[in-house]
Amino acid sequence: MEITFKELLAAIDGEVILDSSKKEFNKFCIDTRNIEEGNIFVALKGEKFNPNKHALEAIDKGANIVIIDEILFDKADLKNEGTIIKVDSCHKALLDLANYYRKKLNLKVIGVTGSTGKTSTKDLVAAFLSHKFKVFKTKGNFNSEIGLPLMIFELTRDYDVAVLEMGMSDLGEIHNLAKTALPDMAVITNIGLSHLENLKTQENILKAKMEITDFFTENNVLVVNGEDKLLNNLNNNCFKIEKTGYNHEYDVYATNIILRENSTEFTAHHKGEEFTFKLPVAGKHNVLNSMLAIDIAFNLGLSFEEMSEGLKNLEATSMRLQVIKKENITIINDCYNASPDSMKSSLDVLATYNGGRKVAILGDMYELGSKSKEAHAEVGGYATDKVELLIAIGENVKEFRSGYKGKNIVTFGTKDECLEKLEEYINKNDIILVKASRGMKFEEVVNKLESISIS
Repeated sequence: MEITFKELLAAIDGEVILDSSKKEFNKFCIDTRNIEEGNIFVALKGEKFNPNKHALEAIDKGANIVIIDEILFDKADLKNEGTIIKVDSCHKALLDLANYYRKKLNLKVIGVTGSTGKTSTKDLVAAFLSHKFKVFKTKGNFNSEIGLPLMIFELTRDYDVAVLEMGMSDLGEIHNLAKTALPDMAVITNIGLSHLENLKTQENILKAKMEITDFFTENNVLVVNGEDKLLNNLNNNCFKIEKTGYNHEYDVYATNIILRENSTEFTAHHKGEEFTFKLPVAGKHNVLNSMLAIDIAFNLGLSFEEMSEGLKNLEATSMRLQVIKKENITIINDCYNASPDSMKSSLDVLATYNGGRKVAILGDMYELGSKSKEAHAEVGGYATDKVELLIAIGENVKEFRSGYKGKNIVTFGTKDECLEKLEEYINKNDIILVKASRGMKFEEVVNKLESISIS
């Protein structure tokens, strides 16, 4: 990190309550189990734990600086071996310091949010820009009020662009992330049903996602998926809105879409120019994600040819449509998360495969509130002409069954019940989609499938 101790102290409005000569630091840590020599340990409270109790332990393990918001130790025990700073709130301090540090760096920040497709779009934006710029992108799902600051702290002056994913579960959260990261441009992928449990309506979900523009002026650009009915209706006089989709009405649009098992081809159009891209990932939804990324790239001055070169650097985040080819079966591992829209997109990908029986192993979709039963039944119905066998697991199996009109469906109340009997339902040459919300931990289903021996 390119920041001094003096700057650190000023940015977080902190008070040094125990001083020492150890004021150098390398990176931040929020878990005492992962502390390395020279770290700053930040005591971020959780619902069930208070790491302020472990300030001295953090120093013993090598942290030079500890930031706390409660004094829960005896100062006499420190022995002048580390520096401790007290703030009003460690959570606020983390966001304030990230904001200070972001302002120091001369780079462009692209914020990415949406109900589904955030991570895939983040990966595509980073790839399309990578031929011309040195690009940093959010790792994994570090898109929260804790994760995003940690990503910002990994930035250096070597980077030209940072592509930062922003997630939320309620109103106000993306506002805080936008205040911290101050994006120059932003992307909204869609407005789905995720988080209805908290937000009650899709209009409130749109409001929450639009917080990404709370600090925009006339110099900022918001790029949205025009095929989403709520996003299509957006208008704003305070900043520029650009829309992408499947027809000539949009700023960037796609035609001639060809879907294959492991790739997608389409022609992109922009201001009279066109170019055919070949994505090394499956799914029509990734065409829409690519349109968003291409629009961002145009705003940063790239040509279609430069974008195509950058696409060669695409690094997709794990557990999202990861294809695992075993000797006698093919597994499509998409168990990172799930919503009605992403379930349908993954089923579409499964339908492109030839040569074997198509099987979908689907689990619960969380945070759908009053729409939960309806959404699970709708996904079951959508699977009807996409699969030869549907295996449903969890609390919503009745809804999956009510929607599914195919002949073959098997249901299990729990994942463990399924794992015990799964081998009975898998045949040679099956192509198997595995998908559920993250909390279902369906990677265990994938692991089980990988261990099955089929002759």
